Amino acid sequence: MLDGLLYRGAPVRLGSRYRRVGAVRMHERYSERDSAPVLVLVHGIGVSSRYFLPTAGRLASRCTVYAPDLPGFGLSAPLGQRPTVRRLADAFEAWLDAAGLEIPHALIANSFGCQVVADFAARRPERAVRLVLVGPTIDPQARSFPQQAARLALDSVREPVGLLVLETVDYVQHIRKTGVAGFVAMLRDPVERKLSRVRAPTLVVRGDRDPIVSRRWAKVVAATLPRGRLVEVPGAAHAVNYNAPDALTRLTLDFLNEPAKGPSTATP
Repeated sequence: MLDGLLYRGAPVRLGSRYRRVGAVRMHERYSERDSAPVLVLVHGIGVSSRYFLPTAGRLASRCTVYAPDLPGFGLSAPLGQRPTVRRLADAFEAWLDAAGLEIPHALIANSFGCQVVADFAARRPERAVRLVLVGPTIDPQARSFPQQAARLALDSVREPVGLLVLETVDYVQHIRKTGVAGFVAMLRDPVERKLSRVRAPTLVVRGDRDPIVSRRWAKVVAATLPRGRLVEVPGAAHAVNYNAPDALTRLTLDFLNEPAKGPSTATP
């Protein structure tokens, strides 16, 4: 039953282990294949790598996949200081170093994870080859708790019930560790100022029923990225990685096989 909630029919089950990253004990899920592209998946606010498993378990049939729990999220220990986007991005880079992943083939993030990856990619462009940003937050026109809470409530009725179960458990676990500091960091982070410094080819993915990330904002993200492109997934809500894993897997694999091109802001 639990596997059904976690993987939603994915053919590969990921392993689970801990890794010491500086002073922090971090948890990660992984599936390793010889001579395969290396993909790293970064979760959103309050949740953990678990909600990426439907997509991770599909990508793992072709790729080496890692999905860490950021410090203070999921099964990872907290940072020991107030979490900010910059500190979480630094912790993510430290995890890459500890895992021996100098330059992954692609970084795939959802929601708040996109803010962490954008911060990392803007400051460490040599380590960010390709990005897939799924439902990137925060829309500057909705930078408040009431606005985000209203959008999250609307999204909750559009997501599979299994995701809501996983989110409830993860949210409680995260808040017990760090309180609401991560949510505050999400709202305060000026991600729109960093996007123009991200040099990597970037696929922006949005579910066309996503109430958290509007089509207007997704288009702004793709247009601001020097090498960005927007694709929308029909019928999908915010967590495309959970509610439409087949579509996201296909888009990701096709993107990996594309030749590198110059700047583009094309949208459907």
